Amino acid sequence: MVTMREALNGNPKRSGRILKIDDSHIVIFDDFRNVKLNEKADLVFADPPFGIDFKGNLQTYHRKPDALSYVEVPKEEYPEFIRSLLEWSYNVLKDSGSMWLLSGWNNLRVVLDAVEDVGFIQLNHCIWKYQFGVFTKRRFTTSHYHLLLLVKDEDNYTFNKPEHYAEDVWYIKRPYHHGERTAGNELPDELVEKCIRTSSNKGDLVVDPVLGSGTTMRVCLKLDRRCVGIEINPELEKR
Repeated sequence: MVTMREALNGNPKRSGRILKIDDSHIVIFDDFRNVKLNEKADLVFADPPFGIDFKGNLQTYHRKPDALSYVEVPKEEYPEFIRSLLEWSYNVLKDSGSMWLLSGWNNLRVVLDAVEDVGFIQLNHCIWKYQFGVFTKRRFTTSHYHLLLLVKDEDNYTFNKPEHYAEDVWYIKRPYHHGERTAGNELPDELVEKCIRTSSNKGDLVVDPVLGSGTTMRVCLKLDRRCVGIEINPELEKR
């Protein structure tokens, strides 16, 4: 299994429930709702549970503690969970800040309702098309996720256009590690890098309230962005 140290390619120092990679890159092991930041963020990137009615332990967002991936928040609890994530993110962002939010299709309506209720403005609704969707016999195989680009002020936000003709459908391969046990929800670096390059600049503060296996932190280290990652999984804290 990939450890946090290996994922970040660093030599982090631990102090209680905080993992300090350097002065600009910190992992906090807690529920994001318990965390208050001293500085407003330029960008929030979040890949939360999708709420597909998996039973589990609420304290860990219904994640299996022996894995780097999460399992899902029960459907009846999902509206409250996603709203709390969006409210928290809205409050930690600068007025000129942006948020990238990943979602499946199952509870997309719940997510979009929460986006509007919290006060975010939806700037773009992108589609990530990936390979190797789960095989199905009596329906089309799901092979995409939704990426919402949200802002607080539609006249004041960072947008570094990634291509001359930048489309809202992205064809990016999923990570594949033959014979290795890896995070089931692990995002490709290319995807996260595209979001972070587009919506932040060097030296900006990026926050990931559901850090998971550490992809956002790793990409921020590469791109010279400061980063605070928050992760509730107790097994990640031990690593």
